[in-house]
Amino acid sequence: MKFFLSVMLTTFLATSAFAEALTPEQTTALAAKVEELKKMGSDPKVVEAVKAVNATALADYKDMTQDKWKDLPVLDPKVRYFSKNPLAEFLKSKKTEMTTEMFVNAADGTKVAFLSKTSNWSHKGKPKHDDPMAGKVWQGSVEMDDSTGLKSVQVAVPVMDGGKAIGSMVVGFSVTKLK
Repeated sequence: MKFFLSVMLTTFLATSAFAEALTPEQTTALAAKVEELKKMGSDPKVVEAVKAVNATALADYKDMTQDKWKDLPVLDPKVRYFSKNPLAEFLKSKKTEMTTEMFVNAADGTKVAFLSKTSNWSHKGKPKHDDPMAGKVWQGSVEMDDSTGLKSVQVAVPVMDGGKAIGSMVVGFSVTKLK
């Protein structure tokens, strides 16, 4: 019986740690941020960069895979390109103290720009990319982010061109700073 109670308590504690929800104040703050992100997803700087990658895939990345991406160090020129290009500079100008990460994907789910190296090369097939490509906003759960090491919540919005989703923009927000 003691063993059973111990297992039940451990399961409950582990489950409640993963089931953390945002407070009403955090939910309100996040909703305001989502509205800002929707506007940013239609900004000409974002739209033009995504359209360019959609039109002509980056030649140096045609053979990139998830595994090859994970093996690249953050200082590799293939990684640094996405944090140093003009869209990355624009993203940096939009970063706030709440922002833990920000990246933009082309229609095929591959990277266009980011603040720092992402865990995955492509997010195609994942709701954080597929929902925005269907014109919807996506919101993840509160979790410890693998790429930043911070407890955050991610949201994704479509990059819109003339009423059509052409890419996705994913932003992580620090739960402790979301107010």
